[in-house]
Amino acid sequence: MFAAIFEEDRIRRRLDVFEKQMLAKGFWDDQESAQKILQDRKQVEVDLELLKGIQKEQDDARVLVEWFEAGEDVASDLEDALTRFLELIERAEFQKMLGGPHDRAHAILSINAGAGGTESQDWAEMLLRMYLRWCEKRRFKAQVTDIQAGDEAGIKSATVIVQGEYAYGYLTAEAGVHRLVRISPFDSASRRHTSFASVFAFPEIDQDIKIEVQDKDLRVDTYRSSGAGGQHVNVTDSAVRLTHLPTGLVVSCQNERSQTRNKETAMKVLKARLFDLELRKQRAELDAVESSKMDIAFGSQIRSYVLHPYRMVKDHRTKHEVGAVDRVLDGDLDDFIKATLIARAKGELGAPTDDE
Repeated sequence: MFAAIFEEDRIRRRLDVFEKQMLAKGFWDDQESAQKILQDRKQVEVDLELLKGIQKEQDDARVLVEWFEAGEDVASDLEDALTRFLELIERAEFQKMLGGPHDRAHAILSINAGAGGTESQDWAEMLLRMYLRWCEKRRFKAQVTDIQAGDEAGIKSATVIVQGEYAYGYLTAEAGVHRLVRISPFDSASRRHTSFASVFAFPEIDQDIKIEVQDKDLRVDTYRSSGAGGQHVNVTDSAVRLTHLPTGLVVSCQNERSQTRNKETAMKVLKARLFDLELRKQRAELDAVESSKMDIAFGSQIRSYVLHPYRMVKDHRTKHEVGAVDRVLDGDLDDFIKATLIARAKGELGAPTDDE
């Protein structure tokens, strides 16, 4: 309790500092700085509300324990109160681990098929569904902004904007190569196949962060949108592809009917990727990250999903594994994400391996 009181006092002192800054003369003269302070203040207020919620649930549980010990019939109420208390504690622990400068941000998720042709393209589509289901479970808003269909089945790539608090922080745990082992539905001989696909996450950049993209560095191509089953297919060249010439980054958007809206969304994704690129350069990690992206194949996977000859999902970095493969593929990823974030916070996150 003393720790909670101390933490609340620390948070309130930070709010007092923000209040003084906002009341200072000329606060709104620098709009960019003012917006950053308002954003930081909002995040601290969220932390305070969470702490107050924990304190309330703790007080309620303590009263119910006293009544239960006195012989009152409150067992069910006590169980519910303890469940709520533990859920808030777990949420606070996650927020403690997700303390990076962009962990609270929305995320841009990129999924790409790797070695394996049609098999991997089908696997990439399965991963897309898995993450969309995960977003639904967490009540995050997910918007598929670009999808490239596979030659025979599945997808070659997909880009998804995931909107929700800490979306980027959570999805950084999923970045890497994912491997699927199964009896192929595309093999007439019903042989076992291994497929690979990569997943990467980028923070969605706030409007007050300046990323300069000059017209001379940008190539804009327009083309006709396409969609599975002919749904929402445009008869005009409304889809947009942006190529950033200095870096070679390419992003596309075709989900909007308006070429202007597609270009705006594609520019948002491009700026996020450019910002991520700059961050990695500043951290002197770009070479390592690029090399990890180079081979979407055996030996570089972070997680394996085995459907045959046994059923198991195993994370090779944390050694966390479960047998309920269907549940995981239906978006039940929180245990894997939690294990990864905890291992990362402790400095115990292992490197990808080629273990079964």
